[in-house]
Amino acid sequence: MKKKVIIGLFIVAFILFSVNGEFREATGSTVNFGWFSLVPPVVSIILAFISKDVIISLFLGIFAGGFVLHLADGSIFYAFIQSFLSIIDYTLYSLADPWNAGIILQVLAIGGLIALMTKMGGAKAVANALSKKAKGPISAQIITWILGVLLFFDDYANSLIVGPVMRPVTDEKKVSREKLSFIVDATAAPIAGIALISTWVGYEVGLIKDGYEAIGQEVNAYSIFVETIPYRFYNILMLLFVLCTAVFLKEFGPMLTAERRARKYDQTNKDEINPVTSKEMDEMEPAEGVHLSIWNAIIPIGTLIIVAIIGFYANGYYAILAGENTALINLLKSNPYSFAAIQEAFGASDASIVLFQAALLASLIAMAMGVSQKTFTWGQAVETWINGMKSLIITGAILLLAWSLSAVITDLGTAQFLVSLLSDSMPAFLLPSIIFILGSIISFATGTSYGTMGILMPLAIPLAAALSSDPEFIVISAGAVLTGAIFGDHCSPISDTTILSSMGAGVNHMDHVRTQLPYALLVGVITVLFGFIPVGLGIPIWIVLPVSMVVIILSVQIFGKRVEEKVVK
Repeated sequence: MKKKVIIGLFIVAFILFSVNGEFREATGSTVNFGWFSLVPPVVSIILAFISKDVIISLFLGIFAGGFVLHLADGSIFYAFIQSFLSIIDYTLYSLADPWNAGIILQVLAIGGLIALMTKMGGAKAVANALSKKAKGPISAQIITWILGVLLFFDDYANSLIVGPVMRPVTDEKKVSREKLSFIVDATAAPIAGIALISTWVGYEVGLIKDGYEAIGQEVNAYSIFVETIPYRFYNILMLLFVLCTAVFLKEFGPMLTAERRARKYDQTNKDEINPVTSKEMDEMEPAEGVHLSIWNAIIPIGTLIIVAIIGFYANGYYAILAGENTALINLLKSNPYSFAAIQEAFGASDASIVLFQAALLASLIAMAMGVSQKTFTWGQAVETWINGMKSLIITGAILLLAWSLSAVITDLGTAQFLVSLLSDSMPAFLLPSIIFILGSIISFATGTSYGTMGILMPLAIPLAAALSSDPEFIVISAGAVLTGAIFGDHCSPISDTTILSSMGAGVNHMDHVRTQLPYALLVGVITVLFGFIPVGLGIPIWIVLPVSMVVIILSVQIFGKRVEEKVVK
């Protein structure tokens, strides 16, 4: 590990000194960072894969970005000093953002809730109940997939709930933590991004509306959003891919190695899977003699979900009433419980606040249940809740650094530089594919799908309208933006959902990224070759989508190798 970190530091030093030698010549009198805007994400991603330490990698990525920013203002010594100070500034700025603070609070609160459920024996009871349904690795993975799909309304809630709940089950059925984190990650943003009602919908619909207004068209943006769903190839194909690998019990690449390793473990040496996480789980094991009841998990988790759903509606409802959109205000007042009103309210809600409120209320209910059952006292309940929060402090630190890196990337204009590569003319049929690829690169480099959507949508819709008069072509291009952003975000080691998925599954973050990446890339390639290129050529979606789904199934059969000879469902 030390050697890898030292090698990584040499890489950072080499890049920074290269920048120092060429920066002024490249930028001239007017600061235009150009290719140097790629330094922070490149440094972070390369070091993450070399050192497998995401904290150090993100820290040095922010430092490198600050160095590039300040090199235009003075000497190399000045740039180094200001780079360190910039890390402090960016971190404080990220923490001060209400959305980011809400996300960290909800992560910690849900960590405390999980600890309470575990202490009351609820998590173990659920694991025991699911174990009866999960007869082997196939059914364990399918159940995990179903839970992920059912938590369609928010990707963060998905990542933070499914992993911890299913971890004991998949451990018992000898499914690797890497595969668990992959299933969780692949059913988080991909399903939330295409759900008819979710915390994503409002943002996506708003971007579509603005894009059409830029070309002088007034449209029903939600209807356009629904029309893009069949063209969200990556989301749909990734969900199918996960199901196929589970049903066929076939894997390839690093995931095959991880799965074969997991099959060799038994309960006597489960600490080898992840010693740190196993230790944390042992500390939260229910006391001897505690009655195991699934209601000790169902009621707190049910409270979290129900309160979150109600909260999404209420929060968005009042946010719309406080706004200036008279059409939406009239809709909510005249028909507040219509599907359109619910969809608009969900989209306008602040998920960071709502999920924190829901997790806090669910935690209080869990504490009351534990005290009434004499499982623990109120003092012990609070201590257990805080201990659960401690286990996710590392997640909060990684999220803060990831957001800080995103901020320095924004200041450097990394995304704008990548978008400028689209300035040359191109054949119209290639536009959806190029938008998908560019969106993937931007979201991979920045670790944010929301930011990528916001950058590309205002460009994609006018560009599509200029290249083709077919209204469907604009819909296809809009879908390419939305699904491309999710693909890159799914692959990125600095993405918040990737981080939360690995933490929820209790696996080394870079092991999760390393095993997941080949799968995401394969689905991404199929998305372009059998999805966007054919529809760009005018082949109907009712032909393209089934064909691409068949290709996914065949790919798993062809590239995958059996994890074990004897299959237990």
